[in-house]
Amino acid sequence: MLTTRPALRPLMTGSSVVLAACCLALVAGPVAAQQVLTPEQKATIAKREDIERQLEAVAVVDRKVMVKMRDGKRMAADVYRPKNATGKVPTIFVRTPYNFNFWDVKLGAPSDMSRQLTAVKHGYAYVDMNERGHYFSEGNYEILGAPVSDGVDAVRWMTSQPWSNGKVGTTGCSSTAEWQMAVVAQNEPGLAAFNVQGFGAGVGRVGPFYEQGNWFRGGAVQMLFQAWIYGEQNQVRPMFPTNTSQADLIRASKAFDLDPQMPPVDWDKAFWHLPEKDILKAVDGPKGIFADAMDVPTGGNMIARTPNSPAWYKGGLWHENMKIDRPGLWFMSWFDVSVSPNLAAYNRVRATASKEVADQQYAIIAPSLHCGFTRATEHTMIGDLDVGDARFDYESLVFGWFDKFLKGVDSPVVDKQPKVMYYVMGENKWHDSATWPPANATPRDLFLTSGGKANTLYGDGKLVAAAGGTDQPDRFVYDPMNPVTTLGGGGCCQGTAVKFGSFDQNPQLARNDILVYDSEPFKEATEVSGPITVTLYVSSDAKDTDFTFKVMDVGTDGKAFNLTENIQRMRYREGYDKPPVWMKDGEVYKVTFQPIDTSNLFYPGHKLRVAISSSNFPRFDRNLNTGGNNYDEASGVIAHNAVHHDATHPSKITFTVVPRSTP
Repeated sequence: MLTTRPALRPLMTGSSVVLAACCLALVAGPVAAQQVLTPEQKATIAKREDIERQLEAVAVVDRKVMVKMRDGKRMAADVYRPKNATGKVPTIFVRTPYNFNFWDVKLGAPSDMSRQLTAVKHGYAYVDMNERGHYFSEGNYEILGAPVSDGVDAVRWMTSQPWSNGKVGTTGCSSTAEWQMAVVAQNEPGLAAFNVQGFGAGVGRVGPFYEQGNWFRGGAVQMLFQAWIYGEQNQVRPMFPTNTSQADLIRASKAFDLDPQMPPVDWDKAFWHLPEKDILKAVDGPKGIFADAMDVPTGGNMIARTPNSPAWYKGGLWHENMKIDRPGLWFMSWFDVSVSPNLAAYNRVRATASKEVADQQYAIIAPSLHCGFTRATEHTMIGDLDVGDARFDYESLVFGWFDKFLKGVDSPVVDKQPKVMYYVMGENKWHDSATWPPANATPRDLFLTSGGKANTLYGDGKLVAAAGGTDQPDRFVYDPMNPVTTLGGGGCCQGTAVKFGSFDQNPQLARNDILVYDSEPFKEATEVSGPITVTLYVSSDAKDTDFTFKVMDVGTDGKAFNLTENIQRMRYREGYDKPPVWMKDGEVYKVTFQPIDTSNLFYPGHKLRVAISSSNFPRFDRNLNTGGNNYDEASGVIAHNAVHHDATHPSKITFTVVPRSTP
């Protein structure tokens, strides 16, 4: 039976388990007594205590509710619902692997409960729940492995509560969003609408993308998970006995919140370790799903999988054959990990849902980093690039969204929202469209050419309107022990090893293993909004290697700010669902990269620049060029790579231009 317990009421009454009592004595007492608070900390505490008092005044607060799943494991939830509701209320559901403990143990004060307070004031129940295997929730964690059944069971539990109106809406960013799509596809009646934000790791296979939850890009491993999983695959962790009372769990939450304090890792060094499968082992990270066989549905050992391994289809990823037929509000950003698979998922749902629901899909594409939507300012900085005033009232749209689909009331903010709202960088303005890409967008080709010396910023590489001439290939040496290091771009979660965003690339373009091709200056303002595809004709003396590209906007001052990038592992050039294919020395192969999206206005006098190489590390793992497994190898070979361009080998970039009416 659920009980109400205000957070600021003294919690050390009644019985408590020995573990909780010990921790209160050893942690809460001495630390609190010795702590000297700064003025800023005192102000934070006062603000949070005021929010908590407001919450207690308007909400029925139920914390550490243990919700049983179908296999008997229990997930920990905190429930907040309007105290004086005149009838049953809908629920906003936030399910996460991250810490939402109501008490800031280190500060000795309430956590920030403003999200919960805002939801209750809008007339919603608000449920926080930890994913399986995290914090107070039971079971073993597998990234996106068990959320389908757990998510459905959680929705059923919420809609069965006497205070529920039978409708649940999901919201959250990153890992708090990525489980949603596969659960929505189960067609559970109570799950009425969803809001996914920065949700790339929830997308398995869609269209040409076999990224399997941000694990791959073009068949290369996205190395963000090595750092992220280090703190998440916590198979060995403190747990309470199953008969611990709710009151004791609440009490214990004020002594400690089970938040793991992982030893710090210098990821700038750790990512270089070989073999790749031992990166976590080398920093004394916990064993788990990354490189160990596990008794979980997909079997663990993720690093050993290929882009179409059967294990990816046994977990909680959403794939394009899983129909979604619920209203969806989709938030994406140009410098996130995988905006293009996200857009492909959005378009797939619009194409396959029932007509009514297809018309209830809305997308917003912001010029931000991963989950950085609400941090936009009057001068929004993405790395070193000022993209202007990118602010938007996301909160009003989200609550208007839930009002419409969970309460069934009119929502003017949703009614006037375009199906697609995207931010054009350079121009630094929001634009509306009925589709993505915009319906009037058209592809344009520029072809690579040179006199065979396109190496570095100072070479002779050009982008021209037509392919032709004789083949004078541009050659470079790719040494996996000396890769091109990541400078900006879209990404997440790699600590201090990578600075994501947009930066002047010129300092890096002095490397001889980077080929540089520039267009002529644009004569008129040109909006490039939509997919960018690069097709190369390449050769190598290695059995397998990678090719990369980066697209830049070169201003009249000569600075070259990156817009987007991609990579392709050559063994997968004929498809990710086919056996790998190898290269032979002296043969030329055509390879087309997966499309990658952006939106940018090139002003008159600006140039479009494409840089070609064979590495972008540690954004992506290094190809060791051997043709082996790559993940279990400790040494590689040097590859002598070449890009060919003539009438027979029309290497090119295809970008999407949105025509503008002339005044």
